[in-house]
Amino acid sequence: MKIFKNNMLPAIILLLVAITQSGCEKMFGLNRQKDYDYEKKTLDPNIGVSARKFLEDRATGTGMANGVNDTVFKYMKLGLEYAGIDLSEYEKGDRTFLFLHNDAIRVLPNKNPNIPTAGLWFDFPIVTGINPTTGLPITKPATQWSDYPKEDVRNYFLYLIGQGKHNFDNLNATNKTVKSFLPTGAILSKSSMLGYANEGKGFDEGGNFYLRLLNNSDLAPIVHNNRTNDRSAGYVATNGIIHVFGASLAPALSVTP
Repeated sequence: MKIFKNNMLPAIILLLVAITQSGCEKMFGLNRQKDYDYEKKTLDPNIGVSARKFLEDRATGTGMANGVNDTVFKYMKLGLEYAGIDLSEYEKGDRTFLFLHNDAIRVLPNKNPNIPTAGLWFDFPIVTGINPTTGLPITKPATQWSDYPKEDVRNYFLYLIGQGKHNFDNLNATNKTVKSFLPTGAILSKSSMLGYANEGKGFDEGGNFYLRLLNNSDLAPIVHNNRTNDRSAGYVATNGIIHVFGASLAPALSVTP
């Protein structure tokens, strides 16, 4: 049987004793680490501005008080402008606003910067005709909001504004029905694949969308219509709640809640 002998052991023991007994602030020229009391902090969800201000600042890159300066809502704002929706809708109170990050609308590849590969414009392409053999729509991706009928875009954005405040404090892992501001009886045309959602009915018949937590974890994302997890959520504006999505949002629930 081999016996391993560590000739450095006595020296190591003496070094540990020296470090333990030393009251010096430095050891080997380095500052000794001081005790640090960890303090758990939760980021403040209150953004201190209206949903409209939050949208406009981060669509135009004008920045906010906390120094954020980007244009992540640029294509959402362009869609609202094309649809003719007055942005005062984003100043009214007691609402839940579903915001679309640029990535939820159009994601362009590096090789062909004109044709999107993800986002609403790709996931719900424009219908150019019907295949006479299969009866299925022939489609092409949209490349701008004006490829869609204006009324479809308007109704789509109204569908993404919910009545009441729905946030982590009153959501759980069971779908919660949220009534949107979509006009009663509104439909989506068959000009795009948006109109083929919900078994060809387009929007949810009651103008509702559904929110739930993915699970009961403290860090669980919010899920829209059983399909899409939030990108970031729980922003508390002065007039409501904002949840941001980075993938396209379908106009109806994928399965029965």
